[in-house]
Amino acid sequence: MSVDQYKKEVGMMNLERLIEFREGKSEVEFPIADKELLSRFEKLYTGAINDVLREFCLLNQALPGHIIPLREYRTIAGIAFTVKSAPNAIVSGEMEFRTQMLDAMHEDSFVIWDTTNDAKATLWGGVMTATAKGKKVKAACIDGGIRDTHQILEADFPVFYKYRISNGSLGRCLITHYQVTLQIADVTIKPGDIVMGDIDGVLVVPRDIAYDVLLRAEQIIENEKKIFGWVHEGKTIHEITENGGYF
Repeated sequence: MSVDQYKKEVGMMNLERLIEFREGKSEVEFPIADKELLSRFEKLYTGAINDVLREFCLLNQALPGHIIPLREYRTIAGIAFTVKSAPNAIVSGEMEFRTQMLDAMHEDSFVIWDTTNDAKATLWGGVMTATAKGKKVKAACIDGGIRDTHQILEADFPVFYKYRISNGSLGRCLITHYQVTLQIADVTIKPGDIVMGDIDGVLVVPRDIAYDVLLRAEQIIENEKKIFGWVHEGKTIHEITENGGYF
C-alpha cells in the first residue's frame, strides 16, 4: 500500500481547509474606492455597525473592553494591518524585523497588535507614532502597553491600548509576525479586514461582507434619524413602536 493510499484508508487528518479558513486572506475588491468606503464608515459609529454584524450572526467582532481609547475619538476606520509579538528575552534581529514591519505598513492601515498577553512592556510610543503618521496610517490598537503618551497626544494620532508603562520592548518582547491572522479574545482579525474605532472601543468587520455591512448600517442610521425626530416631536413609545421605531 502506498503512503497516499494509507492516508486515504486510515483517514489521516486533512488540515488544508482549516488552514485556508484560519489563515486565508480575502482578496475581495469593493465596488467603491477604499477611501470612499472608509470615509462612509467614519460617518457611522461602532454601536450601529455592531448591531448590523449581529444580523449577519457575527456576535464576537468587538475587541475586549480592556482596550480603551486614549482620547474620546469620533469614528476612525482603516484597513487591518496585523502585528504579533510575545514576551521574549531575545534582542538580536528584533530591530531588523521591526524595520521590515514598519516598511510594510501602508496608507490607511489600522494597526492591530497582539502582544500575546504581555503585561510588562510597551509596544507603541512616540517614535512609532511619528513613523506611522508619516506613512498616513489611520490608527493603532495595541492589546498591551504604550508609553511616551504626551508625544502621542501631541501628534494627534488615534491610539487604543490596554495599559501604560515606561518599560520599552527591547529585551522584554519580540515581534514574531506581521500581516497574519490574529486571535484576540474571541475576535479573529485578518489583514485587509475593516477596523473601526471610536469612544466605545474597536470593532472588526470581515472584508468579505464589509460593503454589505456598510449599506445596511447606513439604512439603520437613517431609521434612527426618524426615531429621534419622533422622540423630539413628543410621540409616545407606543406611537413610535407602531411606526416601526425601536429603543
